[in-house]
Amino acid sequence: MKLGSIRYLTAEGFKNTWANRLMTLASVGVLVACMVVIGLALLISENVNKAIGNLEQQNVIMVYMKDYNWALYGESEEDTASENETVSDSTEANAENSEDGAEENAEQPDENGILSTDYVIHNEEEAKELCKKIEAIDNVKEVVYVSSEAGLETVKNSMLEGQEQYFTFLDDEFGNPISAAAKVTMLDMSKFDDTVKQIQKLDGVDVIQSHGDLADKISAIEQGVTVAGVWIIAILMIISLVIVSNTIRVTMYNRKLEISIMKAVGATDAFVRIPFVVEGVIIGVVSALIAEGLLYFCYRVATETIIATLGTSDIVKYGDMVWVLLAVFLGIGIFAGAIGSFIMIGKYLRKEGSEFAAI
Repeated sequence: MKLGSIRYLTAEGFKNTWANRLMTLASVGVLVACMVVIGLALLISENVNKAIGNLEQQNVIMVYMKDYNWALYGESEEDTASENETVSDSTEANAENSEDGAEENAEQPDENGILSTDYVIHNEEEAKELCKKIEAIDNVKEVVYVSSEAGLETVKNSMLEGQEQYFTFLDDEFGNPISAAAKVTMLDMSKFDDTVKQIQKLDGVDVIQSHGDLADKISAIEQGVTVAGVWIIAILMIISLVIVSNTIRVTMYNRKLEISIMKAVGATDAFVRIPFVVEGVIIGVVSALIAEGLLYFCYRVATETIIATLGTSDIVKYGDMVWVLLAVFLGIGIFAGAIGSFIMIGKYLRKEGSEFAAI
């Protein structure tokens, strides 16, 4: 097709838009409404994802270690009795061995009856080494070492005012029963259970305190927001196609005699289609630009109200999404305009155009 023909057909598309300006305005209005709703759905989805991301960072698990405090305070009475029997037997055996001159080869329990073989983590270096092993697991984002002293301070700080006095006996004289721990943050909460199982398998890990129910709720919210967003966009896309198609249909019926004459003199289907496709694209582009401006105004008012009411600024900024939204709107507008007009004029040419061509 020659450049002159393209210019002519494009100009015809602009003329059609202006000639049917009332229907064009109606189509633009409906398309703008659909795009604004789609834009709001995208912005809400981004804000929900951001909030969930912040919640995921707060939803950490505590991995307690098998250290000296675990060996001293963490075992049951039966295990303790069994351990005492073992220590007693070991002491008797050591006494016999000492008579034979081999006393230097036997380890003596400390004043609490604990042997170094009774626990896995013996010092801070080994605890931090276990933290590195946890951090090497795929779904682990961050691991922070928490000493037993820091753990006790955290417990005290979590108590209500005045309840700290209940912990005054836990000093250097009476000891600290809290084991060293690792504060673990995960990347993907949908892999929560698998990650916990992998951590539990590591040597030196005692118990894991977590909020598995919260992790399941977070994953369910993410999935629900995604599914809802996809359905909203799909439904509004169909509405957009129908609106543009109806506008093009009105234009076609207004120009049905002209189309029949063009077909009679040998105009190709493409030559007939292009002005209507151009008209649909113009409607889509104009709608996208108006929707972008209108959504900016609406979102700005909404965010200012939320910030003033709730006192939070942890909201997705419109500037971070402006080009993404514009691209989405232009894509929707051009797609709906071009495809809607292309389908409608093709249907018209197949079913009715031949009848007018025979006049």
